[in-house]
Amino acid sequence: MLDGLGTLVEGRIRIWHFDRGRLRPVVGVESVPAPAVEIGDDGAVTTSSPGRFLAPVEGLEDYWFEISDSSRPSAEIAEQVGPIVSSLLSRENSALQMAKALASRFEEVELIYTITETLGSTVQLHEAAQKIVEAVSEVVGSRRASILVYDQQTEELKPVACVGRDVTVYEPIPVSDEFSIAARVFRDRAPISFDPEKANIELRRCEEEVDRGYRGESFLSVPIFYAGPGDDQRTVGVINLTDRAGKDVFGLQETRLISAIASQIGVAIENARLVSRDIERQRLRHELQLAHDLQLKLLPSPDTLGPGVDTAAHCQPAESVGGDFYNYLRLPQGRVGVMLGDVSSHGFSSALIMALVFSAAGIHAEETETPDDALRDLLESVRTELSDTEMHIALFYGVADPAAGMLRYANAGHPHAFLVASDGRVQRLGATCPPLGLTDAKGIGARAVKWRADEDLLVLFSDGLSDAVDEDGNPFGEDRVMEIVGSCRDLPAERIVNAVIRGVNEFASLANDDQTILVLRA
Repeated sequence: MLDGLGTLVEGRIRIWHFDRGRLRPVVGVESVPAPAVEIGDDGAVTTSSPGRFLAPVEGLEDYWFEISDSSRPSAEIAEQVGPIVSSLLSRENSALQMAKALASRFEEVELIYTITETLGSTVQLHEAAQKIVEAVSEVVGSRRASILVYDQQTEELKPVACVGRDVTVYEPIPVSDEFSIAARVFRDRAPISFDPEKANIELRRCEEEVDRGYRGESFLSVPIFYAGPGDDQRTVGVINLTDRAGKDVFGLQETRLISAIASQIGVAIENARLVSRDIERQRLRHELQLAHDLQLKLLPSPDTLGPGVDTAAHCQPAESVGGDFYNYLRLPQGRVGVMLGDVSSHGFSSALIMALVFSAAGIHAEETETPDDALRDLLESVRTELSDTEMHIALFYGVADPAAGMLRYANAGHPHAFLVASDGRVQRLGATCPPLGLTDAKGIGARAVKWRADEDLLVLFSDGLSDAVDEDGNPFGEDRVMEIVGSCRDLPAERIVNAVIRGVNEFASLANDDQTILVLRA
């Protein structure tokens, strides 16, 4: 039919149908873009494209014919051909309707393909939802559309994608909201299609409802399902469609289409949500690793003390970050200061207190003459933070003075501090006050013991070593730590530390706390 008319007009004739806001191909179209369409506020449709002549088909609503590639004036041809096209199409209306239906089915297949493609790609939730809502909106001819995803923690429907309006202007909707259509659809797990001419449902509107500037009155709201393992189907969101182009009605065909693919949309959204969670977990792991590396970089190298001092230390948080720390200080008159602290608890909260105490302790140790003065000033600096977080810190600060042959120390509740003589005798360096945060400045005292340079060992370690347990729940214990130290006491400090850590690792199946050890020979 069209070939014969094409010969008559010496050009091409194509038939288009206006449906869901745009012209869609029906007959005679071979990969040709649809002409531009304008829809007035009164619903009137006009169309024009440069170099293409289009005119409505008389007697058939929403059908248009196009004339192109003709050497004759288009208006003249249209006057001749228009009645013929109208007559032919009217007589073959059933075939035309079938062509229209096939074109519509093709677009629906394309929609399913788009969702499947989104399902197979590793995109984030907002990106996946945006692709889906744009594809659905295009097929059903909706000027405005949105996808809301259920947040289990807040029990709200949160907008994640939108067409026709910025998604950021929408507020989350509590699923218990009695005025919200989307919340009602989510609760009832059934679609709602509103036709203003038929008033098929009763709308309950909130008096304070914000005017969202809809151009039309009809809408379609469909629940989005996800079928998990064991056919456990749950509602994961809602898709809303409004402002349909052309006739402002979402019919049974659109309701069936969106309902049919709701589970596919749900799978795509759930897949994207899982990808987003995985990306977030990877980001958190990366940030935790950075925090771990940064915290360990806070701890000084033994080289800080310079030549002539044999020392080594090891610190391993139970989690990515922890509350243990150690410090070295090179002091005037050849004195050497060492600290080992253990903040109560572990993890991020203790790591923050650890960083604060570590920085302040180093400053006060360099500005004071004695270990107890340093701890008093330190307590005044961090008292508020310890009180607010309900934490305390066990801290040993010792100053070895080789010239005077003395080790002066203040021990704020640190249980594992020992002096090991060259002949193997072990002396516990007991607490001189409770942990910082459990005492006041007046209660902090100091002691002094003999120190033989290059012979005696100062050994400090945290509870994480002695409390490490084997598969039967037996702790490694303080005695085992000191047995290893005693058997290695003549070796360099680094080999002593390595021997203790190796012994703990071979014994223990679980580390419940941060593990830190420091050995000094000066």
